[in-house]
Amino acid sequence: MIVTVTPNPALDVTYRLPALRPHAANRVAHVAAQAGGKGVNVSRVLHALGRPTLAVLPLGGETGRAVRRDLEEAGVPHEAVSIEGETRRTVAVVDDVDTTMLNEAGPHVEEQEWAALRARVLQLLPAARVLVVSGSLPPGVPAQAGAGLVELAHARGVPVILDADGPALVAGLAVRPTAVKPNAAELAAATGIDDPAAAAAALLEAGAQAVVASLGPDGLLVRTPEGCWRARPPGGVAGNPTGAGDAVVAALATGLAERAPWPLIAADATALSAAAVLAPRAGAFDADAYRRFAAAIRAERLTPA
Repeated sequence: MIVTVTPNPALDVTYRLPALRPHAANRVAHVAAQAGGKGVNVSRVLHALGRPTLAVLPLGGETGRAVRRDLEEAGVPHEAVSIEGETRRTVAVVDDVDTTMLNEAGPHVEEQEWAALRARVLQLLPAARVLVVSGSLPPGVPAQAGAGLVELAHARGVPVILDADGPALVAGLAVRPTAVKPNAAELAAATGIDDPAAAAAALLEAGAQAVVASLGPDGLLVRTPEGCWRARPPGGVAGNPTGAGDAVVAALATGLAERAPWPLIAADATALSAAAVLAPRAGAFDADAYRRFAAAIRAERLTPA
């Protein structure tokens, strides 16, 4: 089982329209709402792939109840830790050119509420093949909280993926996560280095055991102490990139659970990410496209062992 932790889940609202016009009235063509947050999206993808998964998340208020109802209707296995605050919402405005995100900060999570979530994760680790800690930390939770979950997993021999940014990523590096998955902007912000390969090497030096960097249309860069690989998606893939990074994490978790070699993980994660871009919402992917891409994409080695 792959356990995902979403520290700051949300009800994701998606507005679709032909073109977004700032400072003007916009007529929305379609509205959709679903349970979201990066770890939730990872579990959605894993569930669609037929992989055993369990999403652990703090939920509160009417929005939290809406998140829970959607997960139940979707059949995504989950466990909620109750909090007093109101679960946040995010809004994705998707037009024919790009996606604009509006993200609420989230509720203040009290120390005892986070302790309850941490305790539940600890109980689940004996059955976990991989732990995923993914997304932002809510107000009230210190930057070191994600690192604490990484330490719990390591103490029990469970590989752990940390998908965080800013102070939470920096704090997590010190406890040597099995893999981190920054995007290009997060990679540059964490290191001050513009070159992705050099920046990934810096994160290895800081403590990550592997760095999987999402580079958008340019695909993925994977760097480990054994080498560096680059996998690129097929040309002409366009759509909604909102959940592409979460699809990468789902493929990464699957590969680690199966102890696959890094070049295969890189190729599979690139294929699944590209297929996710073709899906209308985060946490979904185009299954036919995924099969085509997986057959075509190979990872190129950039550095010697």
